[in-house]
Parts: sequence; C-alpha cells; structure tokens
Amino acid sequence: MKAYERFLKYVSVWTTSDETSETVPSTKRQFDLGRLLAQELKDMGVEKVELNDMCYLYAEIPATPGCEDKPAIGLIAHMDTAMDFSGKDIRPQIIENYDGEDVKLGESGRVLSVKEFPHLKNMKGRTLITTDGTTLLGADDKAGIAEIITVVEEILREGMPHGKICIGFTPDEEIARGAKNFDVERFGADYAYTLDGDIEGEIQFENFNASTAYFTIHGVNVHTGSAKGILVNSQLIGMEIQSMLPDERPETTEGYEGFFHLMAFNGNTEKTQMRYFVRDHSGEKFEQRHETLRRIQKAMNEKYGEGTVELTITESYHNMREKIEPCMHLVDTAKKAIADAGLEPDVSPVRGGTDGARLSFRGLPCPNLGTGGSAFHGPYEHITVEGMDLVVGIVKDILKSYAAYEEK
Repeated sequence: MKAYERFLKYVSVWTTSDETSETVPSTKRQFDLGRLLAQELKDMGVEKVELNDMCYLYAEIPATPGCEDKPAIGLIAHMDTAMDFSGKDIRPQIIENYDGEDVKLGESGRVLSVKEFPHLKNMKGRTLITTDGTTLLGADDKAGIAEIITVVEEILREGMPHGKICIGFTPDEEIARGAKNFDVERFGADYAYTLDGDIEGEIQFENFNASTAYFTIHGVNVHTGSAKGILVNSQLIGMEIQSMLPDERPETTEGYEGFFHLMAFNGNTEKTQMRYFVRDHSGEKFEQRHETLRRIQKAMNEKYGEGTVELTITESYHNMREKIEPCMHLVDTAKKAIADAGLEPDVSPVRGGTDGARLSFRGLPCPNLGTGGSAFHGPYEHITVEGMDLVVGIVKDILKSYAAYEEK
C-alpha cells in the first residue's frame, strides 16, 4: 500500500486532542487510531506491538543478521490533530496532475491560493491532496504515521538490512503532552527521528524555547454613575499591558526571531485574564522576554496598586540543539539521504516544538524530518502523493545508512 493510501484512511479517524481535559489521553477517540495502527503492524509481522492504557503505541523490529551491533533507530509520530480547526469528518480533495494554480476548497468559499502559498507552483504535475475547506487535513501528523508504516512494510517485504527499528506513536502532541508519558527505556532506541515537519527535505534540530505566561488583572467595578476616581477597568489595563510589549508577534517575525503571542484575552471590568505564548531560540533572549513581562507587571502594580496584576510563567520545552550537537551524524545522515533523493536539504529551525525536543532532553536525541505537508492546523493544509513517497525513500535510506554505520 502506498503512503498516501494509508494517509487517506487515517485522516478519516477523528483524533483531535483537548487541552481542557485532564485525562491521558485527553480524548478517548485517539484510541480508535491507536488500535487500527497496532493491528496493521501485527498483520505485517512486527514484534512486540503494545498499545498501552495511555494510548502510547510501541513496536519493535529486530535487527537483521549481522546488524545486531548497529545503532537502534526510532521513528516517532503523533496520532492527535490540533484543536485550532475541526478534525472531524475530514473529506479530502485529490487533484491529479495539479496545474499549479489556485484551488477551490469544496463549497466552503475558501481558496488555496498560490499568492499565499507560493510553493504550490513547485507542485505542478503532482497529485495534490487538500481539504474541502471545512476541516483541517490531518497531515500533521498522520502523514508521518503513514510514511513510517509504509517504510516498515517495504523494508520487511524487501528484506533490507537494518539495525533494530523502534516505532512510537504518541497521543496529545498538539497540546504539548505527547512526550510526557513516553517511555524512553521501553522504546529502546539509541537515536530517533520524529516525522512531524513540513515539506519533504526538511531537517530540524533547533526549536524554540517555550513558555506560557498568564496575566491575571484585578479591577474595581462600581456603578458607572458614581465611578469617577473609583472604577478600575481590568480590561483597559490588559490593553495597556499589550501596548507595552515590543512588536514581536508570530505574524511579524521569522527564522530565529522570537515573539510574544497573545493567545487569549477574557474578562470584564472586575477581572481579566491574558494568556501569552513566549518563544525564542536563544536561551538568553528567552529569559530576557520573561524579564520584560516581570517589568511590565511591576510597572502596572506601581501605577494601579500592589496586587492589581499577577503574573505566572510556566516553561514548556527548550531548544534541543544542545542535545543534538554531540551526535550531529543524525543530521548529516539525513542530509545525505535527502540529497540522494534529488532534493536540497532544508536545515531550518522549528518555529514551534516537537515531541523530539522534549525527548532529546530525556536522553533520546531526536531531530525532526519533513513529511511533505504544509499549512498545518487549518483548512489550507495540503500535501502531495509524490512528497510522501520521497519521504518514505529518505527514511529507508537513513535506516540503510545506519545498518552500515561505524561509531567513531
């Protein structure tokens, strides 16, 4: 079965995670895909397939004879889709011999525009898979899952030499919990790759340092008829806080530039809560961003009274570069496989985080590879059949390289 055929099957399974849930996984529906994948792997003859009670799926393919001493390589992807847009009842559009022009997304009124996504021109002649405009597509990260399982099927069928291969599919990556309960020891890999990136040929071993900052603002609410000198509108203080931040937002930054992203602003006169994502690749600048928030809190409390503004900062994950640099053969091997596939390796920083970042800090160095998809988390998400095929070939080539790898 081709990777895209599996992908189309997987996206029909609703697996959206839920950040408001305290269960593991956050939604029981993720088990529906987990059970399907476990059965597929068993049907292929894969050993030690385990779907545990937290919806983590582990599987292992023993090394072929003569490769028992080679590094054990892990392949990881996540089963959930993002809450940003509906992931239920996905109806993909399949456009053969795509003409490189704008694509009408069903009857939704939305258009996948070449102006907004210039790389579409490079996909001319391919088979393009899009949404119908009413849901996301689920390529993040069901494309990665489909590619991994296709790799497994092909190497078993072909008898390709390989060291031990460890497979891991996680729940709840989109709500930053995917690696939390991942059993690194049970997984059994020396090194791993997450398949959770964008266009084919991408390699990522740097990601944001990330935190979430919460401002809670306390106002004073009285009748407007007698409000002079008494009323304090917490919403206006919130607007003032936002105005004190530098103009460094996701929509104004790129590459290694960090940002403050206002995710939520809820309240009334008496109480307002603001939630920010704070991101930066540099550890030093990351801490400076936290200091900026603390200075704003201090200034607001000096102006409006102590206790008016509370600030809580919770760190989520850190830049995995420091954990990958001692084993850059992971990046070099991937670059060679990508070049051998006829692509230009795109070594770029992740403007986000991956399970691989968290796992790298838990002792499993884990760069991220592109899956062939783009415009994740919304109705403009798309991928090509040919891109997925290229990723399958790249991953097989990486595994083949490690079957001949000699530690230096």
